[in-house]
Amino acid sequence: MQILRMVWVQNYTRTVTETGRKVQRRESEDLPPSRLRLTSPYDLDARYGLKQGSWWTGYKVHISETCDPEEEILPAVGGTALASGSGAASPLRIITNIATTDATVTDAEMTESIHRMLAARDLLPAEHYLDSGYPSAELIVGMKEGFGVTLVTPVLLDSSPQARSGAGFGRTAFAIDWDNRQATCPRGHTSTWWSPTVQRGTKAIVVKFDKETCQPCPVRDKCTRAKNGGRTLSLRAREQQQVLDEARAQQTSQEWRAKYATRAGVEGTIHQAMAVTGMKRARYRGLKKTHLEHSFSAVALNLIRLDAWWNGHPLDRTRTSHLARLDQQDFNLTG
Repeated sequence: MQILRMVWVQNYTRTVTETGRKVQRRESEDLPPSRLRLTSPYDLDARYGLKQGSWWTGYKVHISETCDPEEEILPAVGGTALASGSGAASPLRIITNIATTDATVTDAEMTESIHRMLAARDLLPAEHYLDSGYPSAELIVGMKEGFGVTLVTPVLLDSSPQARSGAGFGRTAFAIDWDNRQATCPRGHTSTWWSPTVQRGTKAIVVKFDKETCQPCPVRDKCTRAKNGGRTLSLRAREQQQVLDEARAQQTSQEWRAKYATRAGVEGTIHQAMAVTGMKRARYRGLKKTHLEHSFSAVALNLIRLDAWWNGHPLDRTRTSHLARLDQQDFNLTG
C-alpha cells in the first residue's frame, strides 16, 4: 500500500475548491526527478530513460570487450570497447565486464566505475576505445593518472563562434603561458586579466584582453563580436585544456579516424546481445536480478564466440540475397 501511495502522490495532486475536492494529474515540471520517481509499482528499481530521442522504462547495460589486433591473442588485452548496451571485426572478441544501472545513470557517470571493475580483475587495457558519451576532459586526465589508461574517444570541439564558423581566430590561435598566467593573441598582444572561476559547475579560467588594445585592432572583426570590451577566452584547468587541445587536433586526422574505427565492432555486440539473448528486454524485476541476467547473457555470448573461433566459423555470416545465390550457381543448358 505504501508503494501505491508513493506512485499516486508522485503523479497526482488533490486540491480542495469551492465545488469540492479535485484530483489532477501533475504537470511534467511538477514531477519528481526521474532518478527518484517510481515508474512502476512492480519494479522499484526501474526508471525512465531517454537516449537519442527514445524513451523506455527500466535499465541500461554497459558492456566491455577486448578489441586486440588480429595477430594478438588472449589473454593479452590491448584495448577495451565500451558502449551503452556495447562486435567483432577481429577473430575473437571476449566480453570482459558487464555493468547494469537504472536508466537515468549517464554514460559519463559509469566511466570510472567500469575502470574500477576492470582493475579489480586485472583486466585494465592500455587504450580504451569509448563512445563519445563516456569521456570528459576531467575523465581523460583522471583515467590516465589513476589507472594508466589512455582514452581513445571523440571530444567536443571548440564551441566558440569563431571555431563554429571556421573563420577568424579560435581559441587555438592564442598562445597560453600557463606559468605567467597570460595569453598572447595572434597580433602579439598579451591579456590583462586572468581569473579562476566556476562555469556551469566546472572549474574554469577566464582570460580577458584590454578593450583599449582590442578596439583599434585592424582584425577585431575576426576575433570578437563584443561591441565595447575586448576578447575573452574560457579555459579549463591546465592539464585538462592541454588534453582537450591535443585530442581535438588528433581526431581530425585520417590516422586517428582509422584507429578509432576499431570501436565500430561494438555495434555488432549490441546486435548479437539483443538478437541471441534478448538483452533488450529485462526478464526479471529489480536491479540485482537484471544484472545477473546480463552477466549470464555475456557468458553465453562468450561461449558462442569461443566455439566459433575454435572451429574456424565466422561469427556473423554475411547474408546472401536470392539473386546473388542464383548468380553463384552453375547451369547446364542443352538445346
